[in-house]
Amino acid sequence: MMVLFPVWTGSPSSACSTLGNADIWLIRTFWDLETPRPIPPNFKYVGGLHCKPANQLPEDLEAIVQSSADAGVVVVSFGSMVTNLTAERADVIATAFGQIPQKVIWRFSGDTPTMLAANTKLSDWIPQNDLLGHPKTKAFVTHGGTNGLYEAVYHGVPLVGIPLFGDQPDNLARLSRRGAAIVLDFNRLTSDELTEALLAVINEPSYKSNMERLSVLHRDQPVAPLSTAVFWVEFVMRHSGAPHLHLASHDLTWFQYYSLDTGAALLGAMLIATTIVWGSIRFFLRCSSQRRREKND
Repeated sequence: MMVLFPVWTGSPSSACSTLGNADIWLIRTFWDLETPRPIPPNFKYVGGLHCKPANQLPEDLEAIVQSSADAGVVVVSFGSMVTNLTAERADVIATAFGQIPQKVIWRFSGDTPTMLAANTKLSDWIPQNDLLGHPKTKAFVTHGGTNGLYEAVYHGVPLVGIPLFGDQPDNLARLSRRGAAIVLDFNRLTSDELTEALLAVINEPSYKSNMERLSVLHRDQPVAPLSTAVFWVEFVMRHSGAPHLHLASHDLTWFQYYSLDTGAALLGAMLIATTIVWGSIRFFLRCSSQRRREKND
């Protein structure tokens, strides 16, 4: 997620207070993948704000894509934070790619896998959005980063997800539950499992149709996500931080936030009420006992 903070005044503050003082939160997801829930008024979901129609591919990549004929291509990327893979994991993945009829364009840094097949093209960088938007792209093998997922959703490309860390397992689980992805375990992955998953998302129509349905939901917005983000950034600038959107909870002390003051008041009231009731019962019991003794006497 991205956060817009107020102008720094020079006074020190804790991380929690800094986050609490944020004027607007721009969340890089949207309700096509998110679970409906109540949110503060200064939380705005702008997932896919970086997505855009595909541009023409460079000549070398276009030649590879066109050479795939009807089989199409598979795009592979594990993100910019993973610069290389171990030789063993890279060979497992490369072997799987060599067992499918599609051409594979793999963003890969490091030593060339020994099991690299002739249908696989390695590159330090790829125009991911443009490749995913190409009509010959059949599947996307990804680690599950938010940017890549929303590009795949935008262009309606089904996924084979191999999460590595962070929010990636949760991101891919959302698409798996919607029938648009198959998720595999990176550490236990075998070549046959990856091959089977790729053939499934490419050849079974349900994965493609489910992803296209998500694409329709994502695109059906009154305002483009980027325009929404720009509007709310300018909104808080026009209105001096838009304090009317801030939650009052940010101004509460910790014991007020956890309602300890209210709980203490209620507990005190209960103790007083209990004391009064117990005192009344004891008083009536003593009176009753005294009357019985007087009657016996």
